[in-house]
Formats: sequence, structure tokens, C-alpha cells
Amino acid sequence: MLTPYEIAELIIKALDNKKAQDIKLLKTRDITVLADYFVICTATSTTQIKTLSDELEKAMKERGEAPLRREGYRSGGWVLLDFGCVVAHLFLKDIREFYALEHLWGDAEATDISAFITE
Repeated sequence: MLTPYEIAELIIKALDNKKAQDIKLLKTRDITVLADYFVICTATSTTQIKTLSDELEKAMKERGEAPLRREGYRSGGWVLLDFGCVVAHLFLKDIREFYALEHLWGDAEATDISAFITE
């Protein structure tokens, strides 16, 4: 059984592997019951969002962590994958700016992910 932090790490690595941009990890455990962490990233196109979503689901299923829920897949500009204790948000840039989750969840602690991503 993976910890929430290990799940977040796997998500970040899968997203980074497919060139997601501006990946952020917010620790939400102390401010909401929705999830322990939110992972937020930007994609350059609707095709990349689908690729990121598919790769993320595949990588997590290989570790026994299938998403509990997936939202927005058909709309193209935003996908939410809910893994219970970690929720991944995949956005096109303009949609990410519109929803501004980092500001909405401004009380969440931003967590350093530099050890998980390649530069």
C-alpha cells in the first residue's frame, strides 16, 4: 500500500515523463478532507492532456492505484483524476489560469518536487 506522498511522487514522475509543464504539488491534508495532496500541471494541447491522462492512469494502475473518478476527459481542456488521497488536475494554460487552483487553495503548503522531475 502506497502512502499519499508516494502516490503524489508517482503522479509527478508520470506527468514529467510526458513533458507536463509547471507541475505543482500542494499539501491539502490540513485544510480539506478532499485529498492529502493536489497535483496541478499544464499541458500544451488537448492531445497532450489526453496523453498525460492516459499515461498517468497506466502508471498508477501498474502500481495498483486505479483512479476512483475521472472528470473532464471528453471536454479536452481539463482533466481531473481522483486517486482518493491525491487528486491530479491537468489543464490547458488558459483554463488553469481561469480556475487558479493555486490561489483558490492558497492556504495549502507548496511542496518541493525537484527530486521527482528531470530538468
